[in-house]
Amino acid sequence: MAYPTIDKTYGFKPLNRLDGLPYAGAIRQIPVAAAYATAILNGDTVKVDTNGYIVAATTTDSGNIIGVLVGCSYVNSSGQPVQGQYYPAAQSTSTVLAFAYVVDDPSAIFKVCATVAAGTTPTAYSRAIVGSNVALVAGAGSTTTGDSAYGIDGSSANTTNTLPVRVVDVVPDTATGNANVAATTYYEFLVKFNTAQYNSTTGI
Repeated sequence: MAYPTIDKTYGFKPLNRLDGLPYAGAIRQIPVAAAYATAILNGDTVKVDTNGYIVAATTTDSGNIIGVLVGCSYVNSSGQPVQGQYYPAAQSTSTVLAFAYVVDDPSAIFKVCATVAAGTTPTAYSRAIVGSNVALVAGAGSTTTGDSAYGIDGSSANTTNTLPVRVVDVVPDTATGNANVAATTYYEFLVKFNTAQYNSTTGI
C-alpha cells in the first residue's frame, strides 16, 4: 500500500484543539499594518505588533506568535476586493486596510513537517522529541502558490522554555516505512505554540 510522501515543508496546518475537539474553521480577522511590505504566506506564523496590527512572526519572535495565517482579504491595485490565500506585500494602506485570517486559538493543534535549521527538506525524527520544545524554521515559501514553507527543527528538541513550539504527537501516515508496522521515525508532527502571544502576562 502506498503512503503519502512529503517533498518539502509546508507551514502549519490547523487540525484540532489540545482538548480533542475538532478544528471548525474558526479564525479571527485582524488588520495588516498599513503599507506592510512583507508577504505573509498561508501557513506562516504571525504576531500582533505594538500598534495592534498583524505582521509576520519569524524565528526571533519566540514569545510573540499569535497564530497562523490561513487567508487574507485586501483591495488590489485595480480597486477590486480580493479573498486571497495569502497576503501579498504592500496591499494594506492607511485608507484601505487588508485583513489577515488568523487561527489564533492558543490551544490549537497544527500539523507540521520537521526539518533542520534553515532547511525545507523533510527530516525524520523519532518519537523521542514528543513532549519537547523545538525551534521554528522560517523557510522561504512561494508567492506563486501562496504556500508557506515553515517547519520545525527537530534537532533543536530540548526543555528550553523559550523555544516557541511544543511537540504533542507524531503523524503516523508519513512515517518512514509502513506506518502500521513499528515505524520508528516520522516526518510530520502535531504541535502547539508553547509561547503563544495571548498567554503572555506581559502584553505587547
